Amino acid sequence: MAKKDSIWRLVIVLTCISLLAALALTGVYALTKGPIEKGQKEKKEKALQSVLPAYEGTVRDTVVVDADNEQIPVHLAIGKDGELCGAGIETYTKKAFSGRFDLMVGFDAEGTIVNTEVLKASETPGLGDKINKDKSDFAKQFNHQNPADYRLVVKKDGGDVDAITAATISSRAYCDAVQRAYDVFMKIKEDYHE
Repeated sequence: MAKKDSIWRLVIVLTCISLLAALALTGVYALTKGPIEKGQKEKKEKALQSVLPAYEGTVRDTVVVDADNEQIPVHLAIGKDGELCGAGIETYTKKAFSGRFDLMVGFDAEGTIVNTEVLKASETPGLGDKINKDKSDFAKQFNHQNPADYRLVVKKDGGDVDAITAATISSRAYCDAVQRAYDVFMKIKEDYHE
């Protein structure tokens, strides 16, 4: 009888510990959710300012659904006369070493890349994380390039992009995300002039 009592006590104690841990996690989540969302929003706004071309006017937000049924947020730079001056596009790739990462890519009115910014990525430290500007100059090679004549494929695969040493998968994924953004921009540009 004593063994049954001790087993039930263990079950009750473990259940109480589990409930307390769950409550603590719920509390921490509730406390950190707002600041994390605010930080992500500020990061997106900063990235958007970094990638948009110089223009005077407003930003008009829209969403495009790509071939994979993913929503792609597009921030159109509209000049004072209503002309399309460029766009900042929140793009992604699912071909990264870690599975997925998100970028913000900016284009001028002709489709030339203004700048790129990593929004969210968890690539391998010391290798794939070199897609981040604070880790290497990899991303700079995309600036001022027009994908109409600059092949967004790593040189190893016959393109124009210098891959990160020992991080070809991350480099290919970056190219995939930028190409997706370019395709979306060209569709928006075509629709905008109709």
